Amino acid sequence: MSETHAAPKHPYHLVDPSPLPLLAALAAGIMAGGAILFMHGHGWLMLAIGTVFVLAVMAVWFRDVTMEATYGGYHTPIVQLGLRYGMALFIASEVMFFSAFFWAFFTNALFPTAAIGHVWPPKTIHPFNPFSIPFLNTLVLLLSGTTVTWAHHSLIEGDRSGLLRGLALTIVLGICFTSLQAFEYSHAPFHFTGGIYPSTFFMATGFHGFHVIIGTCFLCVCLYRAWLGHFRPDQHFGFEAAAWYWHFVDVVWLFLFSCIYWWGGGSGGAGFES
Repeated sequence: MSETHAAPKHPYHLVDPSPLPLLAALAAGIMAGGAILFMHGHGWLMLAIGTVFVLAVMAVWFRDVTMEATYGGYHTPIVQLGLRYGMALFIASEVMFFSAFFWAFFTNALFPTAAIGHVWPPKTIHPFNPFSIPFLNTLVLLLSGTTVTWAHHSLIEGDRSGLLRGLALTIVLGICFTSLQAFEYSHAPFHFTGGIYPSTFFMATGFHGFHVIIGTCFLCVCLYRAWLGHFRPDQHFGFEAAAWYWHFVDVVWLFLFSCIYWWGGGSGGAGFES
């Protein structure tokens, strides 16, 4: 059969069977189980193994998608449209994910029960000052949103230097955010098991911090690909998806800062009795 007859006669990409989705689920399960054991004082070995496993699966999966997009020519315009819909739906699912934590927080903040003395924050809790590290982190994330936008516009304009510098600055700012949050957690005046306030606080802000770490990894891959010259002004959805995700992380943090650190910490009017 000639090469012409063997070529696909449609613009869609039929993905080859792969064990990566199953391996990713297994790796995520190990990491989640390790995180639970770690938070209950059973050591960090399983968490470390799960984290390395997740990173390894991510690396192989990113490599395969990069090969398909850059060298295989499989990401036709209609495939890219499907990828955009997929990323949009993924971010929508993440919105629902964080909505659950906000729901739990507001339920207890607006209707504090007898178990916590009918007051929010509970009298035993000393919340963070929202205008110290949390406000600094807000500035860091907002600045990172501008640098990733700068990188995107540089790519569209064909400015490779601006693309690389913008991405590198965004990654540095993401690392700064994570470092500041780790410092904040290490000096927290309350612990995860200290009641409903610490539980909702650490779940919401901790999962956001985890998303920042994932987004930083995503941008690191984009920086490496940009350095290799994989992105073009008319075909760069890998970078565009990373930028969408990063802006989503920015917006979620604005809600976290406003609702949980400022309002929910008593500084904005939530310190009242029911």
